[in-house]
Amino acid sequence: MPAEPVIAGAQADDGDAGHGRFALRNAAVYAITAIGAVILLVVAFREPPPASAVATDRLGPAPGEQVEQYLIDARTSLDGADTDQHWALVSFTEYVTPQQLPAAAEGLRISGVIQHVPVDRVQTPVITVATPGGDEPAVKSGEAAAGLVAAQRFRDQRSADIARLTESRLRAGCACTAGLVVRGTLPQLRDLATQPGVRAVQALPADAVAGRFAVSPLLPGSGDTVTPIPDDGPVPTE
Repeated sequence: MPAEPVIAGAQADDGDAGHGRFALRNAAVYAITAIGAVILLVVAFREPPPASAVATDRLGPAPGEQVEQYLIDARTSLDGADTDQHWALVSFTEYVTPQQLPAAAEGLRISGVIQHVPVDRVQTPVITVATPGGDEPAVKSGEAAAGLVAAQRFRDQRSADIARLTESRLRAGCACTAGLVVRGTLPQLRDLATQPGVRAVQALPADAVAGRFAVSPLLPGSGDTVTPIPDDGPVPTE
């Protein structure tokens, strides 16, 4: 595991040329080692990264994918009679607070928490925090994500303002959790998919390896198609 940040599949949108965004928002994914946990920063929905030997499976929709088709595929991924453990992405209908996560997971092992501060027409970072076992790391995932954002450097004032707003709201315990990565059996995951507030549960094959699959969340605000978040609105001051 690298000791320094590694940029995987960084690709800028055509509309970003010469725009001068900071590194968080120009890269598709940052992998960072911190206190024994890997923290992934997914800034916005960019073009799919090139295939690599590391990420051979994927959880979540691809850029440009129809949301309804993804929901169908997610349901299909839960079919089967095996009782093996599967990695799965849980997508919520609405953003929830970190304090709600233990109950939302229905007792399943939470291995990742996806944090995103929703702001109308402002492209805020999407941050997936890998968590060890137990409820406490999941409950504290907002603070962990805030700390990571605060550690970044910025190339322009708008980027700095977005990071300041993101950090502030995450530290305040906002309802900013968009989804979870969990581990459970297919029967457990099928049951979780029926719970109120759960939009979709997508499972990987049982032989998927931890650390060797990509996660691209389905945000609660996603409509018909997975598209980049607009970034032409004013950044709130608080």
